[in-house]
Amino acid sequence: MNDRVVITGLGVISALGTTVEENLDALVHERSGIGPITVLHTRHRGQIPVAEVGLADEALAALAAPRSLRSWTRTALLGLRAVKEAIAHAGIDPSAQRTAFISATTAGGIDKTEPIYDQYFLPEIPDEAAQYLGTHDPGDHTQRIAAELGFRDLVTTISTACSSSANALMLGDRLLRHGLTDVAVVGGSDALCKFTVNGFNSLLILDREPCRPFDRDRAGLNLGEAAAYLVLETESRARARGAEVLAVVSGYANTNEAFHATASSPDGTGAFEAMRQALAMARLAPEAISYVNVHGTGTPNNDSSEGIALARLFGAQVPPFSSTKSFTGHTLGAAGAVEAVYSVLAIRQGVHFANLRWRTPLAEAPLVPVTSTQRGVNVRHVLSSSFGFGGNNTSLVLSAPGTRP
Repeated sequence: MNDRVVITGLGVISALGTTVEENLDALVHERSGIGPITVLHTRHRGQIPVAEVGLADEALAALAAPRSLRSWTRTALLGLRAVKEAIAHAGIDPSAQRTAFISATTAGGIDKTEPIYDQYFLPEIPDEAAQYLGTHDPGDHTQRIAAELGFRDLVTTISTACSSSANALMLGDRLLRHGLTDVAVVGGSDALCKFTVNGFNSLLILDREPCRPFDRDRAGLNLGEAAAYLVLETESRARARGAEVLAVVSGYANTNEAFHATASSPDGTGAFEAMRQALAMARLAPEAISYVNVHGTGTPNNDSSEGIALARLFGAQVPPFSSTKSFTGHTLGAAGAVEAVYSVLAIRQGVHFANLRWRTPLAEAPLVPVTSTQRGVNVRHVLSSSFGFGGNNTSLVLSAPGTRP
């Protein structure tokens, strides 16, 4: 298909704010969302910093405004808020044409099922617990949002760890390229829960301070929660209905190196191949990339592996790069979509976002990220990467509307 796939709508809620505009303002003014735990009920309060959306469930529900509050998990509420913003921005009605809804998550509705686990074994389950029996399924949030907003065509959920919502974007693009849908709303949502905090803590990869991606003295990641969605359609359809084209989906690739259940390969092979193949699909040479939104978790393993892969792909001319996880923490299944939204903002605003708290280059890959906001730059092509557990690696290339390979 010669008709390009373009982005016409954005929506995001994160620790930086409840709208795209609030997120952008925090990014350009270098206000990190990482801080003490205030919402999640856990014994780790005061010990482990996270990037929470600073709203209790009741306030979040009022913001997302579902028709009924029954059985809505935090993950679903975050997703609903971001999807509403994205479709309003694009000016679409999901029920007015063939509209695919592809949402991603890792924890799904565990935020509501883990507190009431012990009640499942009672002779009679209280209604307060029973209403959440079906929400543990990762697909529950997708189906719930779809029913709320009128998505009646393809509705599906992707869960491939940290690459989940980047893969959602990739699937949406493929559906459009093959004429299987008219519009695709793609992204992901993940709420913080004790399961993820305890799980990552058991892996010994949580930093007790705000994270320092790509710094030699990095000590781990900070977990975050967020939801982000993008509206995709063909360029001809967007132009025909007078929609503003925000960016072009130029290329993408997914690789599966299966090196380890939770670690990247030391030589960065999977990351390198994902980035290389995404550039090949976009028909771009490495030097065409204006900015790289790196996966950049802040863990010793990831940053070393990714740094080696970047040096291998770009040689001595690594483009300006940064990890926006230094603002949002690692939002797991939502991360790929959050960072795709930020990549579009980088193109639209002509900005390179800062890699906060960086001081010293890695010994194995002495790369220097963007350490303070750079404005007024010409951002034509952005490479955005999301590398997940099990070696599921995805890279996206997003481009300015007027560009051609």
